[in-house]
Amino acid sequence: MARVVRFHQTGGPEVLQLEDEPQQKPGVGEARIRIQSIGLNRAEAAFRSGTYLEKPVLPSRIGYEAAGVIDELGEPSSEFKVGDAVSILPTFSMTRYGVAAEEAIVPIDSLILRPAELDTLTASAVWMPYLTAWGGLHEIHSLTTGGAALITAASSSVGLAAIEVVNRIGGVSIAITRTNEKRDALLAAGAQHVIAMSEDDLAERVAAITRGQGARVVFDPIAGPGVVPLADALGYGGEVIVYGNLSGRAHETPFPYRAAMKNGVRMRGYFVIQDLADKTKRRRAAEFVLSGLKDRSLKPTIAKTFPLDQIVAAHRYLEAGQQIGKIVVTVP
Repeated sequence: MARVVRFHQTGGPEVLQLEDEPQQKPGVGEARIRIQSIGLNRAEAAFRSGTYLEKPVLPSRIGYEAAGVIDELGEPSSEFKVGDAVSILPTFSMTRYGVAAEEAIVPIDSLILRPAELDTLTASAVWMPYLTAWGGLHEIHSLTTGGAALITAASSSVGLAAIEVVNRIGGVSIAITRTNEKRDALLAAGAQHVIAMSEDDLAERVAAITRGQGARVVFDPIAGPGVVPLADALGYGGEVIVYGNLSGRAHETPFPYRAAMKNGVRMRGYFVIQDLADKTKRRRAAEFVLSGLKDRSLKPTIAKTFPLDQIVAAHRYLEAGQQIGKIVVTVP
């Protein structure tokens, strides 16, 4: 038997339950992984609450990202063998697979060998943040050297990853936060500039940083009416990339008409799971991340860890939004 996180109705963190499940056999194209750590993402909170892009089929498992060891393969593999330490990439639908458990069946295609640079904890804190940041800022927007990026929710795991990705590309990382409370931590994490929306004049600060040219891209998981002042801080041909709905007001996200007409600003959505279906893009992203881990330009930040039997508390902490970095759940 293995313990599995499951929910029978949508709602808050309290709907999550730990249940015993008989050991499952992997099918063709699948592997059974003995899970060692689980990385939490806002996508899972949205999935659990019923507000995600895909709706759960109840009762539902949950979890996109984890690290562990291959316990059994459903078919021979030229790349993997039983006993390999791996990370699980978020390439699948949670309506079919979920990795928040002591053991999980996943597609072999979602596995990547764990590099020496990663321990058991950080191996589950890498792929969703860095793949999202790389995909949005490089594959979709093609940020270049010297381009300024406005990164909202900058203290989240994806926000911190975006700061490092922008810096590694040679861009100008501008962390956007609500207050100056996290300024020092964001600067320590590598942000070249920090702007507090409630305390600073966004347009004035961005104009000063960019010498009047405006930013090149907004990388935003919040959505809602707040995209308008961000779009107004972009220069000619700039782009707003929305990849989440932390505000819960995505349906109220306006098209930034004034910025579009004045500066040719564009706005688009980004969903990393779709991007990872392209194996060529996935390979480029993995090469970028692995090389960054090796040269230490990419350094995953773990905010706090929880044991598996405190999964409800871990989700409550996630939704509080006070962490700087990734929340990781450990599995004994």
